Amino acid sequence: MKRRMLTWFAAFVLAVSVWPTYTSANHGGPHDGDDEIALAENALSAVLIDADTGTVIYEKKSHEKLPPASITKIMTMLLTMEAIDNGTLKLTDKVTTSEYAASMGGSQIFLEPGETMTVDELLKGVAMASGNDASVALAEKIAGSEKAFVKMMNERAQQLGLKDTHFANCNGLPVADHYSSAYDIAIMSRELLKHEEITKYTGAYQDYLRQGTEKPFWLVNTNKLVRFYSGADGLKTGYTSEAKFCLAATAKRDGLRLIAVVLGEPNTKTRNSEVSAMFDYAFSQYALLPIYQAGETIGKVKVQKGMSAQLELTAAKPLNVLVKKGVKQDSITHKLIAPKKLAAPIKAGQTIGKLVVYQDGRTLTEFELTAPADIDKAGWWTLFKRTAAHLFFVDS
Repeated sequence: MKRRMLTWFAAFVLAVSVWPTYTSANHGGPHDGDDEIALAENALSAVLIDADTGTVIYEKKSHEKLPPASITKIMTMLLTMEAIDNGTLKLTDKVTTSEYAASMGGSQIFLEPGETMTVDELLKGVAMASGNDASVALAEKIAGSEKAFVKMMNERAQQLGLKDTHFANCNGLPVADHYSSAYDIAIMSRELLKHEEITKYTGAYQDYLRQGTEKPFWLVNTNKLVRFYSGADGLKTGYTSEAKFCLAATAKRDGLRLIAVVLGEPNTKTRNSEVSAMFDYAFSQYALLPIYQAGETIGKVKVQKGMSAQLELTAAKPLNVLVKKGVKQDSITHKLIAPKKLAAPIKAGQTIGKLVVYQDGRTLTEFELTAPADIDKAGWWTLFKRTAAHLFFVDS
């Protein structure tokens, strides 16, 4: 009896789920026909996307290479948050300011050579006050030197598929061969927002550094939208005489998070007004439509000669698509494209298939499905017991 129960258990090993990852596909989408909308008229370049799916709602010369000024610090913050996530850096770590970091001009928190601050404090200085000195101090802490950190920035840009971007420093001060585009900035902003705790810094309107000392430093966020626009909680402003007034902004309402980027605006008032108008338009016209909730089963794939007999495809996070408000739900359909059988071994990260979402028969977006863990090839004894279970098991 025990042998029979063991065989039954082995034959029904629980399947593992896969992680669905959004893969951008420029198939048109819900924003088709929006090209004639008058948004960001004074910007040299602009883009508006949905942070959840990456869908481009509006764009204007979004791939034009332009100086990004302090919006550069989005990548600096991203690498900082990733270092915290992978354990090589802690918010409580102390950072000692070098002579070089203290020498930065422009926006700064007036670090002095030898002054010590925590990573947490420096992040406030970067996110709120756009501190060039704080950016360099973090870069040196993470990579050993700004030059080594800039190399990391460019490598990360390549990993994200940013084709219009090259960094020459970590803070955006004017320098040759330093450029990005509105679209690339939106993509790196989207990546930064995956670290939800970053909005604790980018969304705060005011704070203090050096509290309890003789020289307390009052921080006021350079991004005034976080105070004056409902739902705004980031991300980064920028200005140089070459770049003009730039802003990568984000706001969230009713579960919909937007990212708007404008470059080359004539002044702060116009910059803030045009970004607000971009947000107003998208919040009034669009909504996220859920396709699968986290944990829901999408489909199953049989695994031949594997330690697990099947792979259950489940949504590890909510799968949503961006649609125009009022769209008929029956116009949105989806289809799982995956093999019925896969032979072991299966490697973690291996593409299993994709979920394609359609609107009125047109491809709206795709979600790639990949295996989160290895499924090793089963030994002959496991396969024998599994076969025996199918041959001799009888329902009682």
